[in-house]
Parts: sequence; C-alpha cells; structure tokens
Amino acid sequence: MRHLYIESLGCARNQVDSENMAGELRQAGWSLTQDPADAVVIVVNTCSFVESAINESIDTILELTRFKKTGRCDRLVVAGCLPERFREAIADALPEVDQFLGTGAFSHIVDAVTGELDRGTCLLPDPDRITMGQTAARERNQSHTAYLKIAEGCSRQCTYCIIPRLRGRQKSRPMEPILAEARELIDSGVKELNLVAQDTTHYGHDLSEPVSFDTLLVRLAEVVGETWVRFLYGHPESITDGVIEAVAAHPNLCPYFDLPVQHAASRVLKKMGRNYDKRQLLDLFRRIRSRVPGAAIRTTLIVGFPGETDTDFQELMEFVEQVRFDHLGVFTYSDAEDLPSHRLPGQRSKKVAQFRYDTLMERQMAISENNLTAMIGKTLPVLIEASSEPRLYAGRTILQAPEVDGITFVKTQPGGPTATIGEIASVTITDTLAYDLIGRAR
Repeated sequence: MRHLYIESLGCARNQVDSENMAGELRQAGWSLTQDPADAVVIVVNTCSFVESAINESIDTILELTRFKKTGRCDRLVVAGCLPERFREAIADALPEVDQFLGTGAFSHIVDAVTGELDRGTCLLPDPDRITMGQTAARERNQSHTAYLKIAEGCSRQCTYCIIPRLRGRQKSRPMEPILAEARELIDSGVKELNLVAQDTTHYGHDLSEPVSFDTLLVRLAEVVGETWVRFLYGHPESITDGVIEAVAAHPNLCPYFDLPVQHAASRVLKKMGRNYDKRQLLDLFRRIRSRVPGAAIRTTLIVGFPGETDTDFQELMEFVEQVRFDHLGVFTYSDAEDLPSHRLPGQRSKKVAQFRYDTLMERQMAISENNLTAMIGKTLPVLIEASSEPRLYAGRTILQAPEVDGITFVKTQPGGPTATIGEIASVTITDTLAYDLIGRAR
C-alpha cells in the first residue's frame, strides 16, 4: 500500500483544498497516513498570507524534509500559496522539494505525487482559469463538521492583502454543485456546515446568471434539515438586508455573523481600500442585532497599519467598546514589498503595533467576560466534539465557530442526560471562563 501524508497549513479554505487533494489521491489508490515517518510521499499545502504564515510554511517544509533521510519518503510536494507568491524563486530556495504546485495547479496533485512531473517542477497555471464546480469526494478528519467552499479568489483591492494575486479574481461555484455537496456531507453524518470563500457574502455576483448570497442561504436552509449552516469571511460591503432576513427566518442558519472590518478610523480604512466608514458599520451591527436578537458578531482588526496615529487607535478602541463584539481577532500589520500598503508613508514599528495589539486584546478580554456572563442560565444547542474525561465533554454552541472562537465545556451527571461526540446536545450554561462557557447537559 502506498502511504501518503498531507500537512495543511493556514485557513479553512486551505483545509478544503487539502481535503479535495486527499480525495483525488485516495481515488488514485493512495492510502493516507497520520504519521509522516510512514509516508512514501509528503505533501505540504502552504499559506503565505502574512509573514508569520510564510515562516511557518518554510519551517514546516524544512522539518518534513528530514523524513527523506530518516523515513520512507522519497518525494516531497509543496502546494498552495507559498509557491504561488514566490514562484520559481522558491524552487531555488528549497532544493529539497521535488515539486511545487501553485493555487491553480491542485488538479495536478496526482501527477506530482506519482512522479509524472520532472523533479524541481514549479507548476503555476493562472488561478483565474480554474473552474469551480463539483469536486471529488473529500477526505476529512472530522466526521461531524465540515467546511464548504462556495467561491475562490477575490475581486477586491485591499492594499494590505495578497489574496487576489494568489487566488485570482472571485470565481463563484454554481449553486447546484454546492447544494449537491451539502447533501453528500449531510448524508455522511455532518451536523454543521461552515461556508467559506475569500468574500463569502459577495457570492454569486460573477456567475453568468447572477445569484445572491441570501438566495443560496435560503436554498441551503431548505435542504439541510437540522444541520447547522454558518458563513465565515463575510464582508461589510456585501452583506445585505436579505442575508440578515434569511438568518432571522431560518433556525438552521446559525445566528452568527463573521464580518472582518479591519479598522474603524475613516482615514485608515481609506488607506486600506475599505469603502465604508464607522457610521455605516455601527448601523450594520445595529440592524443585525435588531433583526436577529442574540446573534453573535465576530470581526478581525489590524493594528499598526501605515499611518495609524494614536488618535486613530483610540477611535478603534472606542469603536470596540461601543460594539462589544462577541468574538474578536486582532492582527498586527504584516508588511511585505509586494503589497501596495508597503509604499504608504508612516510605517509603524513592530513595538508600537504590538503595544496596540496587547492593549486592544486586554480590553476585548473584559468585554468577552461580560458578554459570556450574560449567557449564564441560558440553554443552548452544543455540538459535542471531544471528551477529555468521563462525564466531561468539549463542544461549541451555535454561537461559536470552529477553531477561531472559544469552546463550551459540558458536564454530565450519573444517571442524567448524556452527551455523544458528533451529536448536538441541549446545554444549560452555568459558568464562564475568559473566552469559554461551562454548562451541564439537559
């Protein structure tokens, strides 16, 4: 049996690509292993969105090259955003790697793994030429939750973001293949579908017969039964009242709005290439909370952006205090020469950016603690995902997304209601931690 190991780095969208490649390789007769020491071929699906991701990708590749000496590995394939960003230069920098596949070359994974491509090949077809349709049966590690990619690429021009260059313009999948894949995932036992794209809420505008994102949400709500549907990576400019209304009208659409806003100060937003202001953001969040009471709102922010002044940062702090996000991720600005923002004046030092990061996260921790305390006494559905000891489980409420948010610890009592991994339990919240909930099964 030919054993193969896949290491997937970066975001959930990368994970879907890795699962699709794994599915194609399984169909080609490869057996997937969780131990790289047993693998004849190792595949690394990389991320290069920010400097830390680039460093992690390179470190991971170099770590896995040792299995060409100490293990059974005789072929190392690197795929995804790292070769797409650095192109042929990456082959010179990493001679230990046998093949490189860009983001438009995932369909060539079988050829790369079986040695049909010459060693040292750097295959970089135009990402804009890939088609978005039905995919091979994916190989997933989780049986009860799944990411469902609805589009690829991004047509926006945010000055700090490399994604349009790495993934091309937005290419939405037609709705029927999405619905078909959703049905297949549900038939396999999935209890939660998380919709992902670079700009999820802008879905469908590029199709030959345009489809709105809220139309897709409603269709999914009609076919998934009791399975949860959550969307991630939305955009404040493309979320419509129709999306809010769809979530309000369908209980299987998670009352969860992931809308990265990046900043609140108008002068910073303009430099970022984000075409909205603080007033519009506040109005959007007011409409969401008015129409979907109890909805969770998640966002991400960037601090230390070129030209961000102390006044701008104070405005951002006041904005966070005013909105009181349920979930908040903060990043320090990551500079690179191939970004438009690199040419902006007023580059902030890493020390200043880190101070602002620490200050903002400290404030968010207090907000999170207050938000979670208000959940005590409420009964929520929780998807059970793990058990660390008898009668103690870990899972997520309908208001918590996988990997990026906190978790919910669930206790059961002898003779009382039980919890089963992969199933949704009814849980009454009894206590909290800084970012996590504690409850008992009902």
